[in-house]
Amino acid sequence: MAYSDTIDQIAERVDHLLLRHEELQRTNALLTQQVQALSLERDQLKSRLAAARARVDALIERLPSSATTAPASPEASA
Repeated sequence: MAYSDTIDQIAERVDHLLLRHEELQRTNALLTQQVQALSLERDQLKSRLAAARARVDALIERLPSSATTAPASPEASA
């Protein structure tokens, strides 16, 4: 009887481990999908940031050079 009980306990533990393994595989698959989605979102945001920087740089280039080097007016210091 003790031998049979031991085998039953081992079989239960193996079944439990198999269920846990399947659960972890599903969780891992979901996390992998989330990482892929977040990586894609990050890449899109980096691309948008680069485009925005390029637009800002282009606007800065269009500013008149005298406006960036003009001395402060005497009224501003008073």
